[in-house]
Amino acid sequence: MTTTVEAPQPDLHAIKQRQQQTWASGDFGVVAARIVLVAEQLCDSAALNARWRGLDVATGTGDAALAAARLGCTAVGVDYVPALLEQGRRRAVAEGLSVELLEGDAEELPFADGSFNAVTSVFGSMFAPDHAKAAAELLRVCVPGGTIALASWTPASFIGELFRTVTGYVPPPAGVQSPMLWGTEKHLRELLGDGITSLKVTERPFTFRFESADEFVDYFRRWYGPTLKAFAALEPAAQDELHRDLVALTKRFDRLGTGDAIAIPATYAEAIAVTR
Repeated sequence: MTTTVEAPQPDLHAIKQRQQQTWASGDFGVVAARIVLVAEQLCDSAALNARWRGLDVATGTGDAALAAARLGCTAVGVDYVPALLEQGRRRAVAEGLSVELLEGDAEELPFADGSFNAVTSVFGSMFAPDHAKAAAELLRVCVPGGTIALASWTPASFIGELFRTVTGYVPPPAGVQSPMLWGTEKHLRELLGDGITSLKVTERPFTFRFESADEFVDYFRRWYGPTLKAFAALEPAAQDELHRDLVALTKRFDRLGTGDAIAIPATYAEAIAVTR
């Protein structure tokens, strides 16, 4: 007789706590400043209307919330890293924009059903450990006929390859789906299901520009929480190996090939959905 042993379910609460510590390390605000164009493009593609009430989930320092405010929306952002929210508030003041940035969890948004005409997330909701729950929250807080707009790295993108390289050294928690699945239309349709009437997914490139591959790796190692934590978990020899592998990866994706500087195209999926 064959006995089937079910794999233990991951402790998503504990995983989320570790993720929160990871994103609070380094300074994601430095990275967010590099990718602000993604948020601007997403809000434009979503055709956010002035006078709409918009929510940006896992907003970090508020890139998409600020972009929505520039378009005349009543903009709200939510994130679970207080230090990033404080940076966003300073940015709003400096730019003369009215944006409300609140502490909260992408899987348990602190808002009533149908509170927003549009809900956005730029490389945010994709990192929630419980994909189904995060997607359900996006749907719940959006009005019927409203807009959900997401930017998510694709599995075959440079960032997807970077995460695969890093997890070859520091494996992710067992039983948790890859965040890169959010960058596929198939997974998004499964997550959003009957909660939407339409979904348009467009792959777009974002180009990281640095003086050298080593500068890029050092930059992500210092400022980007997941990379910083991965290096910190390794012995010195393994850190050197990971550094070499990431430099090689960066050179492989570099589209210039001149040696004077690098330009690394990273593909992301821009998804625009209309809620039912």
